[in-house]
Amino acid sequence: MKTTLLTSFCLLLSAIAMGQATIPPAATQIKLAVQAAPADKRDGATVYGYNQKGEFVQLRKGTNEMVCLADDPNQKGFSVSSYHKDLDPFMARGRELRKAGKESKEIFDMREQEVKSGKLKMPKQPTSLFVFTAKDENVNPTTGEVKDGYLRYVVYIPYATAESTGLPLKPEAPAMPWIMDPGTHAAHIMITPPPPAGKQ
Repeated sequence: MKTTLLTSFCLLLSAIAMGQATIPPAATQIKLAVQAAPADKRDGATVYGYNQKGEFVQLRKGTNEMVCLADDPNQKGFSVSSYHKDLDPFMARGRELRKAGKESKEIFDMREQEVKSGKLKMPKQPTSLFVFTAKDENVNPTTGEVKDGYLRYVVYIPYATAESTGLPLKPEAPAMPWIMDPGTHAAHIMITPPPPAGKQ
Protein backbone atom coordinates (compact mmCIF):
# COMPACT_ATOMS: atom_id res chain seq x y z
CA MET A 1 0.00 0.00 0.00
CA LYS A 2 2.82 2.40 0.96
CA THR A 3 4.63 1.57 -2.28
CA THR A 4 1.51 2.29 -4.30
CA LEU A 5 0.96 5.63 -2.55
CA LEU A 6 4.60 6.61 -3.02
CA THR A 7 4.46 5.75 -6.71
CA SER A 8 1.26 7.75 -7.16
CA PHE A 9 2.78 10.72 -5.34
CA CYS A 10 5.88 10.63 -7.55
CA LEU A 11 3.74 10.46 -10.68
CA LEU A 12 1.74 13.45 -9.46
CA LEU A 13 4.88 15.47 -8.87
CA SER A 14 6.16 14.56 -12.33
CA ALA A 15 2.89 15.65 -13.92
CA ILE A 16 3.00 18.97 -12.08
CA ALA A 17 6.60 19.54 -13.10
CA MET A 18 5.82 18.77 -16.74
CA GLY A 19 2.92 21.22 -16.65
CA GLN A 20 5.09 24.07 -15.43
CA ALA A 21 6.77 26.23 -18.04
CA THR A 22 10.54 26.53 -17.91
CA ILE A 23 11.52 30.17 -17.51
CA PRO A 24 14.95 31.10 -18.92
CA PRO A 25 17.31 33.31 -16.89
CA ALA A 26 16.75 37.06 -17.22
CA ALA A 27 19.88 37.51 -19.34
CA THR A 28 18.64 34.94 -21.86
CA GLN A 29 15.16 36.44 -21.97
CA ILE A 30 16.70 39.84 -22.68
CA LYS A 31 18.93 38.45 -25.44
CA LEU A 32 15.93 36.82 -27.09
CA ALA A 33 13.53 39.73 -26.60
CA VAL A 34 15.71 42.43 -28.13
CA GLN A 35 15.95 40.49 -31.39
CA ALA A 36 12.56 42.01 -32.20
CA ALA A 37 14.03 45.53 -32.10
CA PRO A 38 16.06 47.30 -34.79
CA ALA A 39 19.74 46.47 -34.29
CA ASP A 40 20.71 50.01 -33.31
CA LYS A 41 17.99 50.13 -30.62
CA ARG A 42 18.68 46.83 -28.86
CA ASP A 43 21.29 47.83 -26.29
CA GLY A 44 19.20 50.68 -24.89
CA ALA A 45 15.74 49.08 -24.93
CA THR A 46 13.68 48.49 -21.80
CA VAL A 47 12.86 44.79 -21.48
CA TYR A 48 9.95 43.10 -19.72
CA GLY A 49 9.81 39.37 -19.07
CA TYR A 50 9.18 36.84 -16.32
CA ASN A 51 10.77 36.06 -12.97
CA GLN A 52 11.13 32.49 -11.70
CA LYS A 53 7.65 32.72 -10.13
CA GLY A 54 6.21 33.37 -13.58
CA GLU A 55 5.37 36.98 -12.75
CA PHE A 56 5.58 39.65 -15.47
CA VAL A 57 8.32 42.07 -14.41
CA GLN A 58 10.81 44.60 -15.77
CA LEU A 59 14.06 42.78 -16.50
CA ARG A 60 16.03 45.81 -17.64
CA LYS A 61 15.45 49.55 -17.55
CA GLY A 62 16.35 51.09 -20.87
CA THR A 63 17.80 54.37 -22.06
CA ASN A 64 16.02 54.82 -25.39
CA GLU A 65 12.48 54.91 -26.75
CA MET A 66 11.99 51.16 -27.31
CA VAL A 67 10.28 48.55 -25.12
CA CYS A 68 10.81 44.81 -25.69
CA LEU A 69 8.67 41.95 -24.40
CA ALA A 70 10.17 38.52 -23.74
CA ASP A 71 8.49 35.31 -24.88
CA ASP A 72 5.56 34.19 -22.74
CA PRO A 73 6.59 30.74 -21.42
CA ASN A 74 2.94 29.71 -21.08
CA GLN A 75 2.15 30.23 -24.75
CA LYS A 76 2.95 27.77 -27.53
CA GLY A 77 5.56 28.93 -30.01
CA PHE A 78 8.19 31.62 -29.68
CA SER A 79 7.12 35.25 -29.99
CA VAL A 80 8.87 38.41 -28.81
CA SER A 81 8.03 41.99 -29.66
CA SER A 82 9.37 45.51 -29.54
CA TYR A 83 7.44 48.77 -29.67
CA HIS A 84 7.83 52.51 -29.12
CA LYS A 85 7.48 53.54 -25.48
CA ASP A 86 4.52 55.82 -26.29
CA LEU A 87 2.52 52.66 -27.04
CA ASP A 88 3.20 51.27 -23.56
CA PRO A 89 -0.08 52.47 -21.94
CA PHE A 90 -2.04 50.84 -24.78
CA MET A 91 -0.06 47.60 -24.55
CA ALA A 92 -0.13 47.49 -20.75
CA ARG A 93 -3.90 47.97 -20.72
CA GLY A 94 -4.26 45.05 -23.11
CA ARG A 95 -2.17 42.82 -20.84
CA GLU A 96 -4.22 43.90 -17.84
CA LEU A 97 -7.52 43.08 -19.53
CA ARG A 98 -6.27 39.72 -20.81
CA LYS A 99 -5.14 38.83 -17.30
CA ALA A 100 -8.66 39.69 -16.12
CA GLY A 101 -10.03 37.11 -18.57
CA LYS A 102 -11.36 39.46 -21.24
CA GLU A 103 -11.66 38.21 -24.82
CA SER A 104 -10.10 40.00 -27.81
CA LYS A 105 -13.35 41.74 -28.87
CA GLU A 106 -13.97 42.95 -25.32
CA ILE A 107 -10.43 44.29 -25.04
CA PHE A 108 -10.76 46.13 -28.36
CA ASP A 109 -14.10 47.70 -27.42
CA MET A 110 -12.98 48.68 -23.92
CA ARG A 111 -9.80 50.33 -25.14
CA GLU A 112 -11.73 52.12 -27.89
CA GLN A 113 -14.06 53.65 -25.32
CA GLU A 114 -11.20 54.50 -22.96
CA VAL A 115 -9.29 56.27 -25.73
CA LYS A 116 -12.38 58.24 -26.75
CA SER A 117 -13.01 59.27 -23.14
CA GLY A 118 -9.40 60.33 -22.66
CA LYS A 119 -8.74 57.73 -19.99
CA LEU A 120 -6.28 55.85 -22.22
CA LYS A 121 -3.73 57.87 -24.15
CA MET A 122 -2.57 56.88 -27.63
CA PRO A 123 0.45 58.39 -29.38
CA LYS A 124 -0.26 61.41 -31.57
CA GLN A 125 2.54 60.46 -33.96
CA PRO A 126 2.95 57.18 -35.90
CA THR A 127 4.61 54.56 -33.70
CA SER A 128 6.16 51.20 -34.50
CA LEU A 129 5.72 47.62 -33.35
CA PHE A 130 7.95 44.73 -34.40
CA VAL A 131 7.04 41.08 -33.83
CA PHE A 132 9.67 38.33 -34.10
CA THR A 133 8.51 34.70 -34.13
CA ALA A 134 9.96 31.22 -34.61
CA LYS A 135 9.13 27.59 -34.05
CA ASP A 136 9.93 26.29 -30.57
CA GLU A 137 12.45 23.81 -31.93
CA ASN A 138 14.36 26.65 -33.61
CA VAL A 139 14.99 28.51 -30.35
CA ASN A 140 17.87 27.66 -28.02
CA PRO A 141 16.75 28.81 -24.54
CA THR A 142 20.26 28.27 -23.18
CA THR A 143 22.22 30.40 -25.63
CA GLY A 144 19.47 32.75 -26.77
CA GLU A 145 20.05 31.85 -30.41
CA VAL A 146 17.14 31.73 -32.89
CA LYS A 147 17.17 29.94 -36.24
CA ASP A 148 14.83 30.81 -39.12
CA GLY A 149 13.08 33.61 -37.25
CA TYR A 150 10.39 35.73 -38.91
CA LEU A 151 9.95 39.47 -38.41
CA ARG A 152 6.82 41.46 -39.24
CA TYR A 153 6.14 45.16 -38.86
CA VAL A 154 3.29 47.36 -37.65
CA VAL A 155 2.92 51.15 -37.54
CA TYR A 156 0.12 52.47 -35.34
CA ILE A 157 -1.71 55.57 -36.62
CA PRO A 158 -4.83 55.98 -34.45
CA TYR A 159 -8.01 56.79 -36.39
CA ALA A 160 -6.27 56.71 -39.77
CA THR A 161 -8.32 55.40 -42.69
CA ALA A 162 -7.71 54.03 -46.16
CA GLU A 163 -8.72 57.44 -47.49
CA SER A 164 -6.39 59.43 -45.20
CA THR A 165 -3.39 57.21 -45.95
CA GLY A 166 -4.01 55.96 -49.49
CA LEU A 167 -3.44 52.41 -48.26
CA PRO A 168 -5.55 49.39 -49.25
CA LEU A 169 -7.63 47.40 -46.76
CA LYS A 170 -5.79 44.20 -47.67
CA PRO A 171 -2.40 43.39 -49.20
CA GLU A 172 -2.37 42.88 -52.94
CA ALA A 173 1.23 41.66 -53.11
CA PRO A 174 3.78 40.12 -50.72
CA ALA A 175 4.95 42.64 -48.08
CA MET A 176 2.62 45.32 -49.43
CA PRO A 177 1.59 47.78 -46.69
CA TRP A 178 -2.12 47.87 -45.85
CA ILE A 179 -4.27 49.36 -43.13
CA MET A 180 -6.04 47.32 -40.44
CA ASP A 181 -8.77 48.50 -38.04
CA PRO A 182 -9.16 51.78 -39.97
CA GLY A 183 -10.99 54.63 -38.27
CA THR A 184 -10.41 53.24 -34.78
CA HIS A 185 -7.98 53.86 -31.94
CA ALA A 186 -6.07 50.75 -33.07
CA ALA A 187 -5.69 51.70 -36.74
CA HIS A 188 -2.34 50.47 -37.94
CA ILE A 189 -0.30 49.78 -41.05
CA MET A 190 0.60 46.12 -41.51
CA ILE A 191 3.75 45.06 -43.33
CA THR A 192 4.00 41.28 -43.44
CA PRO A 193 6.85 39.85 -45.54
CA PRO A 194 6.34 36.33 -46.85
CA PRO A 195 8.00 33.80 -44.52
CA PRO A 196 10.97 31.83 -45.83
CA ALA A 197 9.67 28.84 -47.76
CA GLY A 198 9.20 25.82 -45.51
CA LYS A 199 10.58 27.58 -42.45
CA GLN A 200 7.39 28.82 -40.75
